[in-house]
Amino acid sequence: MESIYLLCVGILFIIAIFDIMAGVSNDAVNFLQSAIGSRTASFRTLLIIAAIGIFIGASMSNGMMDIARHGIYQPQYFYFNEIMAILLAVMLTDVILLDVFNSLGLPTSTTVSMVFELLGGTFALAIIKVISSDGALTLEQLINTDKALSVITAIFVSVALAFACGSIVQFFARLLFRYNYHKQLKRWGALFSGFALTCIIYFIIFKGLKDSTIMTAENKAFIESNTMVILGCCMGLFTLLMGILQLCKVNVLKIVVLAGTFALALAFAGNDLVNFIGVPLAGYSAYTDFIANGNGMSPDSFLMTSLTESANTNPIFLIIAGLIMVIVLFTSNKVHRVVQTSIALSRQSAGEEGFGTSPLARQLVRTSINIGNAISKITPQPVKNYINRRFDINEAILPDGAAYDLVRASINLVVASLLIALGTSLKLPLSTTYVTFMVAMGTSLADRAWGRESAVYRITGVISVIGGWFVTAGVATFACFIVTTILYYGGFVAILILTAIVIYLIIHSQLSFNKKQKKIKEKESFDEQLLSNKDPKQALPLLRQHTKQEYAQFSAWCAEAYSRAKEGFFEDKSRALRKARNKVKNQRQALRISHRVSAIALTKLQEHDWIEKGLHLQQGNKIVMDIYHSIKRLVESAFEHIDNNFEPVDDAQRKEFNGLGNEIITFLNKCSVAITNDVNDFTEYANEGRSIIRRITEIRHNEIKHIRDTSASKKVDLVYITLLQESQAIIAYTIHLLNINAKFQRS
Repeated sequence: MESIYLLCVGILFIIAIFDIMAGVSNDAVNFLQSAIGSRTASFRTLLIIAAIGIFIGASMSNGMMDIARHGIYQPQYFYFNEIMAILLAVMLTDVILLDVFNSLGLPTSTTVSMVFELLGGTFALAIIKVISSDGALTLEQLINTDKALSVITAIFVSVALAFACGSIVQFFARLLFRYNYHKQLKRWGALFSGFALTCIIYFIIFKGLKDSTIMTAENKAFIESNTMVILGCCMGLFTLLMGILQLCKVNVLKIVVLAGTFALALAFAGNDLVNFIGVPLAGYSAYTDFIANGNGMSPDSFLMTSLTESANTNPIFLIIAGLIMVIVLFTSNKVHRVVQTSIALSRQSAGEEGFGTSPLARQLVRTSINIGNAISKITPQPVKNYINRRFDINEAILPDGAAYDLVRASINLVVASLLIALGTSLKLPLSTTYVTFMVAMGTSLADRAWGRESAVYRITGVISVIGGWFVTAGVATFACFIVTTILYYGGFVAILILTAIVIYLIIHSQLSFNKKQKKIKEKESFDEQLLSNKDPKQALPLLRQHTKQEYAQFSAWCAEAYSRAKEGFFEDKSRALRKARNKVKNQRQALRISHRVSAIALTKLQEHDWIEKGLHLQQGNKIVMDIYHSIKRLVESAFEHIDNNFEPVDDAQRKEFNGLGNEIITFLNKCSVAITNDVNDFTEYANEGRSIIRRITEIRHNEIKHIRDTSASKKVDLVYITLLQESQAIIAYTIHLLNINAKFQRS
């Protein structure tokens, strides 16, 4: 029995490694987004600075893992086997949940996920214990709900407060520095940087190092009694130092950003380490207590009273965790993706947006415009002129590829640091993820980065991220409730099966993500080459290659989407149609990006190529959109029918269309290959396509006659006719696309 639970502890630590990988990938956005967004230094340099902060923060953490030990459940009422079931369920659920968010590129809170997983697992066993005790125990005795409620409250407080503070501070900072900040930086740079660095030091002391091994009771007492003196000395020293560096032609804002990156990384590792290794260490502590004091008792009769006490962690665990975090920071592809979501939503420049629109976002934009117009009417004209001069975006100084400037990056870090430090001093469990993300959104709003052309997309993105945070709490609670119940009743067999499933899912997710990212990077690399090209002679060959690739890939996508739609409709499979519908939604964004890239590249053509090639390109892109909308209408009508469990296609219709449907799929794939291979003579393809169209027409006539001859048409007949109509359109448009592409590719 002891060896079985020792294996369980080993599983906890193995899952903890995966959890650290997922957690670091998610929380890297907290400390990297401002530095990456402003291009303060090379990506590798930023990783090194963050890695140093992470390792120091992890190594100096005091290892007080009280949340995992007794923050949610009351361990004195739980037996050893029950505690192990809860802790295993928490780790298995957490690593999957964080990996899903990372794959989607959405930042979430590791603190919230762990707290609500503990709540869900505890609630599952608490119900079992209350029922089995015949009223001797109550839920209030077993569950500490105050912690969960405080986290929920902190979500609302931190989101609203961070956004408001970021907006206000950035507005006044931009009034002071303007977008062309060099002149004002000479005047105010030393004072501003000195104040910013003082705030960062305050953050490091009161958040990053407040529970570190060097922060003894004497040191804490000294700092608390001399806080203002320490901060005053720091202010004077840093202001003087920044003034000297300015005389040496050093951009002091870069120092502020790098210092802020280090501080947030240090605080992240020092305080959020509990989210990754707190649960395994609680399991390890429970196991050692059971071995030492069990005295032959069974796991289901040994109460875990020892977990009510705080425990200092062996430093070797902290050092190993710090090393793993550093390795993940340098090797995880998902780090960059999560960071890019935050940067894309706050970037200064316009461009292709990663999110769509939503009714709520549109209403918020409309309301904001009305409020802005009302304020503008009562604002004196001289004041408006002054503000507009200070916010002249044409003066912006942005390094190549930067999303925003160093002024905004500095404000992001300073405001986030102060808010987190303030929350810590007031004992409010503010989430680092929530604060840093919402401050960045607030500063981007104040900096006029959300223009009329982008605001609705940016707001939709912010709503999606915030919605994901609340989803985290609900999903974490429910999922861990289920997993805990399975582990409790399934025993060791369930533990092995679920562990194997989780490890498989994580590895499969990583391999799929890497494969997907490789394709994305290859495409982005070529798009970047196309857009950055400055040689007019190379513009047309590059644009032809881009167009050929896009049209070929689109034709292959059409074949796949059509195949899923056909399978789902004729085989009555809603899952296949749901996948097809999701692929249709994703393809819309891909087409928007492709058409934007081709439109920009078109402007780089030589003058004699502009009109003719531009006309062919626009025609080709329009045909692509026509095909896309036909696929969309086909998929949506079929999905609505099958998802509502309406009457399926009859055998005669299925038999009638089955062979023809396969020919359509084959035809689309052949067209994709023809485009890739630069086939100029498409007569054979046109003849084949027209033959398919004639056969579809014949089937349509028969179907309409069938409907006329029956007493009443069925819903399925109408969907079937829609499928035939759209299939005809897809084939006709594809033939036209082959023609236009051939003209565009010819010299």
